Amino acid sequence: MDRRRLLLILAVFVAIIGTALVFLYVQGADNRAADKVANVQVLQATQGVAAGEKYDDALSAGKITLQEVPKNVVDANVGAVTSTDALKGKVAAVPIFPGQVIVTTQFSTTVQSPQSGLTIPKGMIAISVNLTDPDRVAGNIQNGSDVAIFVTGSLGTTATAAATQSTRLLLPKVTVLNVGSPQPPTTSTTTAQDGSTQTTEQLPRTLLTLAVTQKEAQKVIFSSKSLDLTFGLLTANSTVTPSVVGTSLQTLFSK
Repeated sequence: MDRRRLLLILAVFVAIIGTALVFLYVQGADNRAADKVANVQVLQATQGVAAGEKYDDALSAGKITLQEVPKNVVDANVGAVTSTDALKGKVAAVPIFPGQVIVTTQFSTTVQSPQSGLTIPKGMIAISVNLTDPDRVAGNIQNGSDVAIFVTGSLGTTATAAATQSTRLLLPKVTVLNVGSPQPPTTSTTTAQDGSTQTTEQLPRTLLTLAVTQKEAQKVIFSSKSLDLTFGLLTANSTVTPSVVGTSLQTLFSK
C-alpha cells in the first residue's frame, strides 16, 4: 500500500471519529439542557399570603399549591418545599407574593418583626417633621445630610422680655435619616363677601426623619407644632453659632 492511500484511509478514519465525538457532545448537551428545564413539583404561591397567616389555612384556601416548575428555577430557590406536609402547623414569617416558590425559611413558628430600614445611632430616636421646599433647602437635603434647625415665631429674647417675632437657631447640627417623597401642591378657593374668589396654592411638603436625643426631640416637636421650622444644609466647612438674641425687626440691621 503506497503512502498516499494510507494517508487517505487515516483521514477518513479521523473524520469518522470526529463526527462521532461531535454527535456524542451534542446529545449530551441536549440531555443536560433537558435536565435543567425538566419540571419538578414544588409548592408555589398562587395568591398572596400575609405574614402571620397559618400555612394550613393558606393551603386549604388554595393560596399555596403543588405546581410543575422548571428544575433550574427550583435549584435557584434554596430550600424549595416539595411536600404539602412539610410546613404543617407553621405560619408565614414574611409576606409571600403570588408566583413565589415556597421555601422553608418563609415559614416559622413566629412572625418576623418588620424592620424600619433606618439605622438610628445608639442612644437616639427618630422623629419626622413636615416641611415645605423652601424650608428644606429646595430639595437639596438628602438621606444622611447634616442640617442646622432654625425656628421662627413669637420668641422672647430673655426670660423676662415680651415675645417678639424673630428667628433663632434651635439646634446647630442634626442628621437627616430619611427624606420622603414630596407631596403634590394643593390649592384652596375662598369666596369673599363681595362675591369675588381667591385661590391660594399650598407649597408641596415633604417628611424628613431626624436622629435626635430626647431633649432635641422635645424641642423639634414643640417648635413644629407651635412655630415655623427651617433647615439649613451643613457642609464640612459650615460655621453655625448659637446665640441668645435672635434676629427680629429690631435687630435685623444690627451688626
